[in-house]
Amino acid sequence: MLSSTGVTLPATAHEPAIELPAIGQGTWYMGEGLAPRSDEIRALQHGLAMGLTLIDTAEMYADGGAEEVVGEALAGRRDEAFLVSKVYPWNAGRDSAIAACEASLKRLRTDHLDLYLLHWPGSIPLDETLEAFERLREAGKIRRFGVSNFDIDEMRALHALPGGEACAVNQVLYHLGSRGIEHSLLPWQREHGMPTMAYCPLAQAGGLREDLLGHPEVLGIAARHGITPAQVLLAWAIRPHDGRRDVIAIPKAARVDHVEQNAAALHVRLDDDALARLDAALPAPDRKVPLDIV
Repeated sequence: MLSSTGVTLPATAHEPAIELPAIGQGTWYMGEGLAPRSDEIRALQHGLAMGLTLIDTAEMYADGGAEEVVGEALAGRRDEAFLVSKVYPWNAGRDSAIAACEASLKRLRTDHLDLYLLHWPGSIPLDETLEAFERLREAGKIRRFGVSNFDIDEMRALHALPGGEACAVNQVLYHLGSRGIEHSLLPWQREHGMPTMAYCPLAQAGGLREDLLGHPEVLGIAARHGITPAQVLLAWAIRPHDGRRDVIAIPKAARVDHVEQNAAALHVRLDDDALARLDAALPAPDRKVPLDIV
């Protein structure tokens, strides 16, 4: 049974089931000098203390700079985090994925990733990427693998390959103003017991992103619940489905106060009236639409 704030990654042939917080920590734009490095490190460490133990990064972010920030933040406390990174599609070959993962591990100052994702579909055959992921798992360098920015046809193709059914998650853009995955992708993942990781949950990108934090319905619900608009969006993204949480939101926060607001959203339960109002104001599409990608 899931806790009120957790999402469970199912057991694999090699790993037991593990419960993760429904809100983690993203690192997109970290390591680029947009905020003081010390603030970024402090924010990630404070997030760990607040229970936001999942940290998501990628070799793409700041050309590895974000991984270096995470590595500094986790110095001496690697075991406290569930660490996720992503490989470029052009680095996802039989041997190139091994080299890319080893480079990420060096920047992250660790000997293993808890989850390694293919950042988006590319030209390298998926079966070759799966072979590399299995080699990395056998070597103890990754515990699980997954994908990012895969739409339903790509998920079906992956699932049909030998070993593809072991895919742990699909990380996609998802927020109140970008609900295209609800038509077919999200139901498919739920049918297969696969949690979803939601990037840009605060509507930093994707359809209808313009001033979603200032939408009248979002502001009204925030006022009625005594929370911030951002917390409304986070609570909406991780809302339970059939009594279970299966979406993990990964907002980025480079300041301690933002981390605390994100962590507090774990405990926000939007009532049926609030959910109905948001659904009426920003409904999901009634047809398949292209996957939103940043």
